[in-house]
Amino acid sequence: MRAPARAWSAARRTLFYLSLIVLALGIVFPFLWMILASLKTQVQIMDMQKLFVFRPTTDNYRQVFTEYSFTKPMFNSLAIAVASTVLGLLLGLPAAYSIARFRVARWGVILLISRIIPGLTFLVPWYIFFARLRLIDTYAAMILSHLLVGLPLIAWIMIPYFEALPRSLEDSGRVDGCSNYQAFWHIVLPLAGPGIVTAVLLAFIYSWNNFMFALALSGYHTKTLTVAIFNFVEYALINWGGLMAASVLITLPVIVISLVLQRYVVQGLTAGAIKG
Repeated sequence: MRAPARAWSAARRTLFYLSLIVLALGIVFPFLWMILASLKTQVQIMDMQKLFVFRPTTDNYRQVFTEYSFTKPMFNSLAIAVASTVLGLLLGLPAAYSIARFRVARWGVILLISRIIPGLTFLVPWYIFFARLRLIDTYAAMILSHLLVGLPLIAWIMIPYFEALPRSLEDSGRVDGCSNYQAFWHIVLPLAGPGIVTAVLLAFIYSWNNFMFALALSGYHTKTLTVAIFNFVEYALINWGGLMAASVLITLPVIVISLVLQRYVVQGLTAGAIKG
């Protein structure tokens, strides 16, 4: 009886790891193909026989910065993502703490509704609002539109995290003379580090990858990377090499940041689910 059981256990383990390998290949292969295509010429990309064996070239990356002027959109994306994330933290962290500690359920429901409603619903009102204020193609319009999604995201990540922190720590600080603000700043926020890192990363990724608001509200001066990538698609030709090089430049920073902060993200997503 033991031999068949061991054989079945080994077969299940082998099948499990094979499934993981197949799943990993399905996830990794598109990124691998994107990186390889960014190092090929247009002819090499179309030739399937040169999928892995080819002479690499960096002309596509040079073309991205010289002919398509990707430096300005890259700066715009970074500035808008950083500004909207920082502003979301300044507003979202106190809001999440207030909802968690003082049970302001009404505001929690409002944040939940804003998270449930698709962002496309706000696009036309946002455009009319900013057009009447003459703020189309300005950083203010882009930052505020990204904040519409980033702020509820940060708040809803941090609410369960603040709820999981023991109140006794804040009470001890108040006994020592701390005000509510000082207890929040000096005691609660340092303990909520992993949750804050998670909220920052997810809000930054959303803003960095946002296309819908950027397409409607940006212009020549505030064009972001997700909109600028359209320059590689022409009427009769798609510059696949340049398109893949631009995609690498858009994707790589997010992947690197996510890998570096992966441990904190896991802690931040799981700690809030455990009541202290």
